[in-house]
Amino acid sequence: MTGRRPEPTIAQELKAHAMILGGLVAIAWGLELFDLFIFRQGLNPVSGLDQYGIVPRNLIGLRGILFAPFLHGNLAHLIGNTIPFLVLGWFVMLREISDFFVVTIISALVSGLGTWLFGAPGIHIGASGVIFGYLGYLLLRGYFERSAIAIAMSLFVCVLYGSLLLGLSPFQTGISWEGHLFGFLGGVLSARLLTNTSKHSPGG
Repeated sequence: MTGRRPEPTIAQELKAHAMILGGLVAIAWGLELFDLFIFRQGLNPVSGLDQYGIVPRNLIGLRGILFAPFLHGNLAHLIGNTIPFLVLGWFVMLREISDFFVVTIISALVSGLGTWLFGAPGIHIGASGVIFGYLGYLLLRGYFERSAIAIAMSLFVCVLYGSLLLGLSPFQTGISWEGHLFGFLGGVLSARLLTNTSKHSPGG
C-alpha cells in the first residue's frame, strides 16, 4: 500500500523558490566578482570569463550557449539583470517549479542558438536572453491558455515590465538585441508547449 505525499505548504514552496532563484543569482554574482577581482575584468571588458560567451558563427563560441547567461560585462550589467530575473523568474515559478526549468532551458537554448546564428560579431553575454524568455512566456501564456488567472498575470506583467519590449529593437547600440529577440521567442514557444501539456495531462 502506498500513500500520497502530502502537498507542500506555502512556506515550503516559497523556500524552494528562494533557494532556486537565489542559487542561480549567487552563481552569476560569484562569477562576476571572481572575474572582477581575479581577472581585472573592469579594465578589459573581454578578458577573463567573458571570453566564454557566445561568439556568433564560431564553433568554439557555441560553448557560450551554456555559459553566457551566467556572465556579465560589469557589475552594472549584472545589477540591471538581477531584479527582473528574480521577479519574472518567480512569476514563472508560481504555478509549477517545473515550468521555471522548462522555460529557462528552452529560452536559453533558443536565445543562444539564435544569437550564434544571427548575432553581430563580438562576444554576447548576460542573462537578458533568459529574462526575455520569461517575459515572452508570461505575456503569451494568457493568450494560449485563455484562463482568467493566466490572462490576469499576462496583463499584470505587461504593465510591470512591458517597457522591456523596447529591448527587441535592432536600432539600439550596446545590447544583444538578437539574444533578446530569440529569448522572447523561446518564451513564447515555452508558453505554447506548456499550455498543450497541461491540456492533455490527466485531469487537465
